[in-house]
Amino acid sequence: MKVVVVAGIPGSGSTTVLKDALKNLDYVHVNYGDVMLEIAQNMGLVEDRDSMRKLSPDVQKEVQRKAAKSIRERAEENNIIVDTHCTIKTPHGFLPGLPKWVLDELQPDQFVLIEADGDEILMRRISDTTRTRDMEKLKDINLHQQMNRAVSMAYAALTGATVQIIENHDNRLDESVDGIIETLS
Repeated sequence: MKVVVVAGIPGSGSTTVLKDALKNLDYVHVNYGDVMLEIAQNMGLVEDRDSMRKLSPDVQKEVQRKAAKSIRERAEENNIIVDTHCTIKTPHGFLPGLPKWVLDELQPDQFVLIEADGDEILMRRISDTTRTRDMEKLKDINLHQQMNRAVSMAYAALTGATVQIIENHDNRLDESVDGIIETLS
């Protein structure tokens, strides 16, 4: 069975596109962070998601690796879509969301990036009152999407997976959903 990684920067609409597309796809949706939290809780390391950041880097790496292995094992029975981040923007720079030890265990078949124009993302973030997001300039949003592209191609080079980019523009959700369905069918 297949493991497909779907990612987009905050405000790209990746979660919305993915939820709508899954209604018409034979894939099981897995959120990478949820799997990590479940493993860390079962190991008695944390009680909640916020505590994950406080674990030592070595412990976090081990939990990441175990999560990837768990997801790959689930793919023996079902096609899996992994909802995660290709890159994570930090005050000190970008971190890879799927480091090599994760890719080695996960063995993804495909990466799908959900993107939108930077100004669309900026307006979505401003309009979303349900989230507390750091305000970024348009150039920072565009840089983050460029980093996602670069990192996803590096991931592909390490794994032999393909990379597909689906555009998710305002008032055109159906086109984005159709694009991901076509890509994964």
